[in-house]
Amino acid sequence: MARKMIVGSTFYFVIGVVMGMAMSMTENYTLSPVHAHINLLGWVSLALGGLMYHQFPDAARSRLGKWHFWLHMLGIPLMMAGLACMLLTGSTVFVALVSVGGVCVVVGTILFSINAVRHVL
Repeated sequence: MARKMIVGSTFYFVIGVVMGMAMSMTENYTLSPVHAHINLLGWVSLALGGLMYHQFPDAARSRLGKWHFWLHMLGIPLMMAGLACMLLTGSTVFVALVSVGGVCVVVGTILFSINAVRHVL
């Protein structure tokens, strides 16, 4: 689980950095919220979770750890795609996508916290 999360986080790191560079080059910062969320939820949160799972293998092997990983990996793309579409089109049609993705990330984060309480020292 630790490896999956750390490797997954690097994917989001690349996306976030490329987005930041593209926004700077075009001087169009419409997608700044998407850029920030990809970096924080994708790169930072997944990397830190992976480091915790590396340090505490029982947490990584637990069902909570697996659920946390998959909810996070499903939720981020859904939420970011919906948010990007909303920002670019101004349409609220994509609120459901943002909401479903957001709920996945929040539930995954809660499971991560419970997992930490149970398995970290």
